[in-house]
Amino acid sequence: MISFFRKNKKIRQAVILAGGRGERLRPFTDTMPKPMVPVCGRPFLEYLIELLKENGIKEVILLLGYLGEKIMDYFGDGSKFGVNIKYSVTPFLDENGVENESGLRIKNAENLLDKHFLLMYCDNYWPLNLEKLTKFYSGQKTLASVTVYTNRDSFTKNNILVDERGYVVKYDRSRQDKDLNGVEIGFFLINKRVLKLLPKHNSHFERDVLPLLIFQKELSGFLTDHRYYSISTPERVKLTEEFLYSKKVVFLDRDGVINKKPPRADYVKCWKEFEFLPGAIEGIRLLAKNNYDIYLISNQPGITRGMMRKEDLFDIQNKMEEELKKNDVKIAGTYYCLHGWDDGCECRKPKPGLLFQAAREHNLDLTK
Repeated sequence: MISFFRKNKKIRQAVILAGGRGERLRPFTDTMPKPMVPVCGRPFLEYLIELLKENGIKEVILLLGYLGEKIMDYFGDGSKFGVNIKYSVTPFLDENGVENESGLRIKNAENLLDKHFLLMYCDNYWPLNLEKLTKFYSGQKTLASVTVYTNRDSFTKNNILVDERGYVVKYDRSRQDKDLNGVEIGFFLINKRVLKLLPKHNSHFERDVLPLLIFQKELSGFLTDHRYYSISTPERVKLTEEFLYSKKVVFLDRDGVINKKPPRADYVKCWKEFEFLPGAIEGIRLLAKNNYDIYLISNQPGITRGMMRKEDLFDIQNKMEEELKKNDVKIAGTYYCLHGWDDGCECRKPKPGLLFQAAREHNLDLTK
């Protein structure tokens, strides 16, 4: 009988696959392992460990291979990073010169693993909320769950299909199938019983195990709209640096916050109807002076209701920004929902669609 994860329990252990070479990051990876790629002056792996610590992880198991000693020399026992780090080292190549893959690395670490643990890739960063992830995992009662980016911005090609009940029903590593709705980004929660599906010989975890879990209806998919970041290529490293670089951000509504709110069921339809609220410009100027990036998010269904045109909205926006520029204020981005009240869109506040759109376009971490 399968023992499911109880709702009142917590995941305390994370396992990170960090044994590959990272061919696309050469020449850096000619002499250093991929997780040591510098991001804003620190190894990328350090950000992952910091993320895990913030989420209450006490122990990190690093599954090493290629140049693993470089990682061990830097991180040691983990004490200076606030966690306990253990290592499982599988040679990068076998006796025939074939690369040992992720499945074998996990299998070789079996004796170190908790009954339930978090499994991650060493090259993906996603703003983990382990409490929320664990709640989903315990509720689905599957042997494993995987985090899936909804990919609404077509950031990459989809490779997975999650049904309306939260179960993974299809996985296509080749990314050719058209009937898919997301990208698996790792951050698996796993019952150790999954290791029984791993062959004793060399194997690849995603390629060999995920289809078996799907067939057995034992893989659930946690959907997230928050984009993930990676160091898989030099181009992705640049995006990740921008994302992880410390920044100060504020989101402001418009009507009733910056300008006088019109009467109910009416809208600011032209510039002459726009009136700054007392102290609004001064307040925004103080934010700018203190190095905040300022974003505006606003519901504007007046266009859908036929009471104004898009051109009117943009004219108001342009003139408002001109006035703010006179006061040394620059707006970093403006986002409008133009849908009606009952359209069922994802962008009308209080739904977070506009926040996610801004985060994707400006590489913002909404969790911070």
